[in-house]
Amino acid sequence: MADSTVQQGRRYRASILLGFFESLVSNETIAARLSEAGFSEVIVSGSGATRSAEGLWPQPDTTAPMPSQVASVVEIA
Repeated sequence: MADSTVQQGRRYRASILLGFFESLVSNETIAARLSEAGFSEVIVSGSGATRSAEGLWPQPDTTAPMPSQVASVVEIA
């Protein structure tokens, strides 16, 4: 897993690629997990194996390993 850094007060979009059984999980469940990880204002869209998530990082700057399901993370305006 590669490390990624998120900065306080910035908004991010992640592309999420799920395995067969993971693809059955609801967008609400994915949003709840991202909220538990520290993101706020989380919105998840898509269905099946490919999802897109957006959220605000209100916590202090943090660097952590990205889960294998996260294909990419970009900062958005």
